[in-house]
Amino acid sequence: MVREVLSHLEPERGGLFVDCTVGLGGHATALLEGGASQVLGLDRDPAAIERSRDALSRWGDRVALVHADYRELPRVLTERGVTGVDGILADLGVSSMQLDAPGRGFSFRRDEPLDMRMDTSRGPTASEALQGVDEKALADLIFGFGEERYSRKVARAIVEARKGGPIETTGRLAEIVRRAIPYRGHQRIDPATRTFQAIRIWVNRELDGLEHFVGDATEWLNPGGRMAVITFHSLEDRIVKHTLRALAVQGGITVRTKRPETADDTEVDRNPRARSAKLRAAARTPGGGPDEQVAA
Repeated sequence: MVREVLSHLEPERGGLFVDCTVGLGGHATALLEGGASQVLGLDRDPAAIERSRDALSRWGDRVALVHADYRELPRVLTERGVTGVDGILADLGVSSMQLDAPGRGFSFRRDEPLDMRMDTSRGPTASEALQGVDEKALADLIFGFGEERYSRKVARAIVEARKGGPIETTGRLAEIVRRAIPYRGHQRIDPATRTFQAIRIWVNRELDGLEHFVGDATEWLNPGGRMAVITFHSLEDRIVKHTLRALAVQGGITVRTKRPETADDTEVDRNPRARSAKLRAAARTPGGGPDEQVAA
């Protein structure tokens, strides 16, 4: 959603812009080409930092890259002596690079080690996490994060299967899930999809601290500064929506998107993953006082 991001962040204003999930550097490149004076890129994935370093090398010292979780934004800015920024972008969720890279374990399209960590330098893998979680907690997270109606059957099947040893590969986990879900004829998505999404969100703590991040990020915006957040499932979008609404009521923040913006047909044809993307944007106002516009 590059066009929508540029429309809301307006890099032609110049100044410092932060891409909190720099990935392969696509949005960062667009911001620089659009007029941003400098871009600070963060990513919790060390591989993404290395890939974006190559992609953005032609911009020289106009780009700085930091291996950090987007929720560490206040720390990163403080350590770099930054007092305010002119734009912030967060493109949440798993990236196409992570989905497509072999050995990461995000997808069941290949049988590979069940890792699923966005930051491969820390934390337990999905395989290790599944070995220690109890059945009820597992069922709850599969239902809550994956909206899987058969979450209890799936959790029970996983717990039974791990008695024979750790679930170490994506192929084995996918097969366990498929067997646990009652056959209902032709299905639009693979029966393992929702469970894989839920476990990925859980392993990476994708929803933890999201509300605080949105609040913290808006505090770092200079007057007139802009922020855009792209989410890929309803749980994330709901948190962003309600947080921006509350900030607008408190004053100092204007919500620029009464409803989330979505990718157009052309982009969806080019990148099917964009079908579920939702963008919400906000701006810091020069003065205070409750704002009349709140997120729908």
